[in-house]
Amino acid sequence: MRKPGEPIYLRIHMVALMLAIVASIAIPRLYELFFGPISLGARLVSGLIIAVVAGVVLYRTYQSTARNEP
Repeated sequence: MRKPGEPIYLRIHMVALMLAIVASIAIPRLYELFFGPISLGARLVSGLIIAVVAGVVLYRTYQSTARNEP
């Protein structure tokens, strides 16, 4: 059961979160597939940067659409 004031996340919020998580793994792998090998450190740093940017974008985008429990 939700606590009063806890946000209710919509299905689109969960889909966008899943895409952000997949993008942080898939984009470095796609780069490696098309342009050549990259080091593990570069893959980890790029995945971290993508995850942070996606998290900030998700927070700013969906902050206003998350409804609060009455």
